[in-house]
Amino acid sequence: MSCERILDKVYEYSGSGPDAMPLLTRIRIGLHLLVCPDCAQEVERFEVCRDILHSDFLPPAPGLEDTVMAMIAAEEGEIPEMEEAEFPGGFSTRGWIIAGLVMLVSLATAFFGLDFNKVALAAGMSFMIPVGITIGIALTCYGALFVGSHLKEFTERFGL
Repeated sequence: MSCERILDKVYEYSGSGPDAMPLLTRIRIGLHLLVCPDCAQEVERFEVCRDILHSDFLPPAPGLEDTVMAMIAAEEGEIPEMEEAEFPGGFSTRGWIIAGLVMLVSLATAFFGLDFNKVALAAGMSFMIPVGITIGIALTCYGALFVGSHLKEFTERFGL
């Protein structure tokens, strides 16, 4: 049998038990897998994926029963305030400021490199305009992300 037919037979009988596949087909597949390492590797990958999917690969979702029952038990018209979820591993305000300063210093010192001077001399002063625009866009985007991600802190700190 060809490799395609062997793999088709393996996929065809994968959902049923081992006894569902005829004996002669099992022998042919076994002999082919001994001779063809590509098919043997493909069948092994298929079996690993099948075993992962049959086991509990994803944990079950948490129940919403407690939250729903608390909302039902609350007084009429009064809904308990839900807390915002915090994302672990995020940057603190100090980390954002340090990263911003490092980015500012690295962009400002890019003009002092030897390669930059060679390119600037070859291209002329018109080269400085796109470089300045690029640096401005990078700093503006970083500042917008910083302010947008810390909006709640800024409104509490400055009373807005």
